[in-house]
Amino acid sequence: MVDVWLPYGKTDVCVRIPTRNFLGSIEPREKLDVPDSEAEIERALREPLGSKKLADIVKPEHEVVIVVDDATRPSPSNLIVPPLLKELNAAGVKNENVKIVFGCGAHRAVAREEAATLLGEEVLTCVKAVSHDCKAQDLVYAGETQKHGTKVYLNRLFTEADVKILTGDVCFHYYAGYGGGRKSILPAVSGEETIKHNHIMLLHPNAKTGVLDGNPIHEDMVEAAKLAKVDFILNVVINSKREIVRAFSGDLEQAFDEGVKAVDEMYRIPVDRRADIVVVSPGGYPADVNLFQAYKGVDNALEIVKRGGVVILVAECPEGHGSQVFYDWMAKFKDWKAIEKEIKRNFVLGGHKAYYLMKALQKSQIILVSSMPEYYATNIFKLKTARAVNDALTEAFNIVGRNARVWVMPYGNYTLPEVKTKEE
Repeated sequence: MVDVWLPYGKTDVCVRIPTRNFLGSIEPREKLDVPDSEAEIERALREPLGSKKLADIVKPEHEVVIVVDDATRPSPSNLIVPPLLKELNAAGVKNENVKIVFGCGAHRAVAREEAATLLGEEVLTCVKAVSHDCKAQDLVYAGETQKHGTKVYLNRLFTEADVKILTGDVCFHYYAGYGGGRKSILPAVSGEETIKHNHIMLLHPNAKTGVLDGNPIHEDMVEAAKLAKVDFILNVVINSKREIVRAFSGDLEQAFDEGVKAVDEMYRIPVDRRADIVVVSPGGYPADVNLFQAYKGVDNALEIVKRGGVVILVAECPEGHGSQVFYDWMAKFKDWKAIEKEIKRNFVLGGHKAYYLMKALQKSQIILVSSMPEYYATNIFKLKTARAVNDALTEAFNIVGRNARVWVMPYGNYTLPEVKTKEE
């Protein structure tokens, strides 16, 4: 037997796989965190890419807005923001002239206790922090993207700032290609109409994990970020322990592009074959906080499971499904073709996740190991369930046979496996 530990919420669970069935564990080519994250961010600020230093951009009288990620993202804002504030203070900008906007996109607002965790109490007591509301009545129109005709509405506090700074982490994203950079504008601080118009393009074949060339969602996000007149970005790349491996600052596109290269080095993993069974954990909290977020692990696992195989999703989902629209569309529509029609006719945020899940179920059976009520998992989301990961594995062997080969992915939301041989 081979024992493989998988992150599950804030703990770990162990899956036991017979040695003869085990193909291996697909894990990132992890890099160690930098010895001193503050020093690494200070280095990045001293060496901006394609941009003046932040100290040469801001003036003491400037109103500055910093966009940070919300609680659904693993970005370590508590490590990013303090050195950034220090840099602004050194340039003469007072804390009362700095505002932090949580880039919630279409997600719910950040709760006070979440804000304290995300930023640290010290930052929260000296700088005003607010959550972006994509349905706010006072959004500001910034223009229309040329290529895809998206009307860009933005957070008013953000648009009225003299200096606009984006922060976050560069990582894989299953239809934007990658998170980070321009994504801190669209969807992070954009209006609902803007987000919908952009996200409807997820039906495009190039709107997928790790793809930027010809990806209409990415192209549109870049255009929107240019319309937003971003002054400076500070992005990091993190390892699976959420530790900073490298920081990049400066120009919206150049700093992001360097982050993309670093992500590919760590997380784009070649494999030589597909498996009958893939056991995947999104990577623990917050990647498995709900089914909406945890699905990304399934999306990456689909790259390496044979058609008719089984994906075992090990995700705690303490917040349940995570999206009422996701729930409603799964309950309402019978197959992914019906959802595709609805997306084209009347796209509603959250509906896209139902589209992806229904499409995934065409390729493989999915067994969910979670704390979600079984009724919802099976009746609404069409998933099989198991109480424990080893029960799920037994069930998977019953479905595809005792000789089934098994891959394990402990950090599914962050790992992009690519099959390098044409064996199917």
